[in-house]
Amino acid sequence: MRIDVLTIFPEMFQGVLGGSMLGRAAEAGILEFHLHNIRDWSANKHHNTDDYPFGGGAGMVMLAQPIWDCIEAVDPAHEALRIALLPRGKQLSVPLARELSEKDRLLLLCGHYEGIDERALSLMDMEISIGDYVLTRGELPAMVLIDCVSRFIPGVLGCEESAEEESFSDGLLEYPQYTRPAEYRGMAVPEVLRNGNHAHIARWRRNMSLRYTWERRPELLEGAALDKKDRAFLAALQNGEE
Repeated sequence: MRIDVLTIFPEMFQGVLGGSMLGRAAEAGILEFHLHNIRDWSANKHHNTDDYPFGGGAGMVMLAQPIWDCIEAVDPAHEALRIALLPRGKQLSVPLARELSEKDRLLLLCGHYEGIDERALSLMDMEISIGDYVLTRGELPAMVLIDCVSRFIPGVLGCEESAEEESFSDGLLEYPQYTRPAEYRGMAVPEVLRNGNHAHIARWRRNMSLRYTWERRPELLEGAALDKKDRAFLAALQNGEE
């Protein structure tokens, strides 16, 4: 997958895209990152990328011209799925990340200041938010989206099962994890995880996912795929029997 990022702060991405799994995936040719400084396309002699908003108001608005010219230079044939990172966009989720991971090319536009001139946004295919809050810049959401989407691309993770077993992959929160030693500061690893019975382990993990979701994010249960054993366990939880 090729990912083009349009930003006025390209230096922010170097550590994130060059390290850990993303860096290894880039070295292996699985991911291809291209950072584009929007300022390089500014027609203003001072290379400005913002101006005061029409109608008044606080803050500045990103200019349409440098963004428009940058997009036309980077993606002239509109081969990429163009995404603007904005608070008003569709919220990032596991299903959306899976969908995006199947694309050959993404173009990400990082917002800044009080917003982006709507005429520049007319070139985008969609808008995505990483949550119901506002950040000072769109570079951080772009990094989150890249990391989230990349996990579903074959070869990026060391263990292909990891993306399938973590929180939200099946609509539930992830079960608790343990590693050595078996006992630490008086706290022992649950016996079921040490007895080698894979069927019992799978059931325990499922039940713990259900418990954590019921206790911490009960609204997720409404959209989760639950079988009879799941529903029986939840009923027992609600009745104080578990």
